[in-house]
Amino acid sequence: MPSLVALRCFEAAARLESFSRAADELHLTHGAISRAVRSVEEELGAQLFERRNRRVFLNAAGRLLFDGVHAGLTQMARAADAVRRQVAGRPLLLSCEPTLLMRWLIPRWGDFQARYPQHTVHLVAGGGAVEWGRGIDLAIRRNDFDWGRNVQMQPLCAERMGPVCHPDSLAQFFALQSDGGLALRGDATRLHSKTRPKAWEDWWKTRLNQPPTQIRQAQAGGDLVLEHFYLSLQAAAAGLGVAMGPQLLVQDDIVAGRLVAPLGFVPDGSHYCLLAIQSWGAGSVQQLLADWIAQQMKSGTQVDGA
Repeated sequence: MPSLVALRCFEAAARLESFSRAADELHLTHGAISRAVRSVEEELGAQLFERRNRRVFLNAAGRLLFDGVHAGLTQMARAADAVRRQVAGRPLLLSCEPTLLMRWLIPRWGDFQARYPQHTVHLVAGGGAVEWGRGIDLAIRRNDFDWGRNVQMQPLCAERMGPVCHPDSLAQFFALQSDGGLALRGDATRLHSKTRPKAWEDWWKTRLNQPPTQIRQAQAGGDLVLEHFYLSLQAAAAGLGVAMGPQLLVQDDIVAGRLVAPLGFVPDGSHYCLLAIQSWGAGSVQQLLADWIAQQMKSGTQVDGA
C-alpha cells in the first residue's frame, strides 16, 4: 500500500488539478509532489492522471482512488479535530452564507450570546460546499446543491422571495392595476447578481396567475447585473431598481423603512438547513443553536412586506 504521505500528495494534486497548487498547499516542492504521485502509480501499477497543457486530470483509475483517499483523509481530519476540541475545549465553528451572515445572523447574534453565555460559537462566512476538514462544525446553507454523503441535516426555514425597492421608487417601478393591486412595470430596472442569477426566473415560476404577456414585458425590462447578491439589495435600497429579495435578508430594511415589498413574498422551493458531519444530542450546544436559529427565522417570516 502507498504511504500516507504519498497518498496525501496525490489527493491534493487530484483535488486541485495541479501539482504546483498541491505543493503550495502542502508546503512542499513541485518535485516532491511529482515524486510522491509517481510512487503511488508505481505501487499500484496504474497511471492515475492525464496531463494536458500543464494541468492534470484524473483518469478512471485515478478517480476511483481519489474517492477513497479523499473520504479517508476527511474522516481522519474529523477524528483529529474532535480529539483536539475535546482536549482543548475548542469553540464550535459555524459557517454561514455571507449575505445571510451579514444581513441577518450577526445583527441577532447578541441574543444567542445573552441566552447562552456558557457556550462559545465562532462565525465564519462560507458558501457552497462545506470544507469539513478545515475545522467547520456546523454550516447554514440553502439546499440548492449536493451536500455529499454522511452529512447530518436539520431543516430551519423555507426561503421566501419577493421584489423589493426603495419606498420612494414604488410608483416608478410598480403600476396600479384595475383590481387595486400592484404589478411590476415592464420598463422597471431589475437588479440581478452573478451569485444568484436565477433569482428572478425562480420567482416568476411562482406567479402562475400572471398573464404571459405581462411576464414577457417584465422580463424585457431594463436590467442591471451586479457582482454579488448583497449588492443587488443595497442597490434596491439606494433606489436604483427592483431586487429579488429573500424575506429573511430584507426584513430589517423593511422594518426600518429602507425597502418595501409591494407584492409580498412566496416560497421559492428551497430551504435553509443546518448541516453537520456528526450527529448531536438533545441539550447540546448544537441543538440549542439549531432551535434558536429556527425560532429566529420563524419570527422573521412574520414581517409584512408592505
